[in-house]
Amino acid sequence: MSVLVEIQAAADEALRAHAVPEPGSSRFEQMVEDPDRLFTLEAVYEGYLMHYGTPRAFTRMDEDLRLLAGDALYALGLARLATRGDVEAVTELSDLISLTAQAHAEGRPRDAEVLWRASAEALSASGGPGVRSAAEASPKGGSAP
Repeated sequence: MSVLVEIQAAADEALRAHAVPEPGSSRFEQMVEDPDRLFTLEAVYEGYLMHYGTPRAFTRMDEDLRLLAGDALYALGLARLATRGDVEAVTELSDLISLTAQAHAEGRPRDAEVLWRASAEALSASGGPGVRSAAEASPKGGSAP
């Protein structure tokens, strides 16, 4: 089962009504080996796409429902890691959510892509410095909340 299909199945019933029949492959499957971290990263990314892009796993929603669905997907993913006690990953993804929102609010959507890569690397087996380091290294230099 693909991780996007798993996310659809785990989503609230109201969201499952909007599930795409074949959502395709995940974005981070080749980067993040741990299945819980991958599920969470993909759920948070799908939530991000609900807010700022084109979702891959869900469709046919008005703007208000998309925003609520995005928040629900953020929570769905983070809850899985919180239950597992993976505080490091919860912190990384919480920072990612706020920093990508800030990038969009400040008209810097391209910066969000750098932040996504940094978080995926931080959540991988090889690790990485994480999203806070990437934000501090950006031209805006440490404007993280």
